[in-house]
Amino acid sequence: MDYLPFNTVGLSLDGVDRFYTTHTALKNKFTISPTGHIDFHLEQFGVFKDYTALNTRGSFVIKQCDNDCYVLFIEAHFNHRDKGHIHTTEHVEYQVWALAYLKKDFGRVLIRPETLADKIIEIIHPVEVDFKEDKAFSDTFYVLVNDHEKAVTGIDRNFRNAVMDTRADDFVIEIVEHTLLIGSTKPISAEKAIYLAEFIERVASTC
Repeated sequence: MDYLPFNTVGLSLDGVDRFYTTHTALKNKFTISPTGHIDFHLEQFGVFKDYTALNTRGSFVIKQCDNDCYVLFIEAHFNHRDKGHIHTTEHVEYQVWALAYLKKDFGRVLIRPETLADKIIEIIHPVEVDFKEDKAFSDTFYVLVNDHEKAVTGIDRNFRNAVMDTRADDFVIEIVEHTLLIGSTKPISAEKAIYLAEFIERVASTC
């Protein structure tokens, strides 16, 4: 562990271990390299709105002939009220996210696995986009958009198949125009990082 390709300043030992293990797993499966400093403008994504601070500890590029994609190591700070306590305390989580730049403008899109609560709400107040030609996708995922025409054009069969084939089971996808972000607010794991990298590599090459 002589060279660590991510920022370790102020990072806990647990954080160092999680990021190192995850980076090793990614490096064994993909051709990745550190990007150096890039501002990915993560503040534009709603999935991060409840965090008090967000630090990119490392960013890595997966090189492709036509469209590179990225894996991000994130340190997320948030306030949480523990059970039985009045005051909130700050918590830190280490997460992995993947990002790609898409050829089409999707508008704003949120995709996540659909829950029973979503299905009940949809009966009373239908707001999500359904794809009648792809019932399996619509039954599995909850899709919210701000521009129906852009979204249904972008979320074509190739894109839906890539989402359906994603092996992670607790992910969220957010798209802001041409920028797609996929990840989970759950703690980082090497296995999860592999699944996200597989998806982002596929999307970057086909969408």
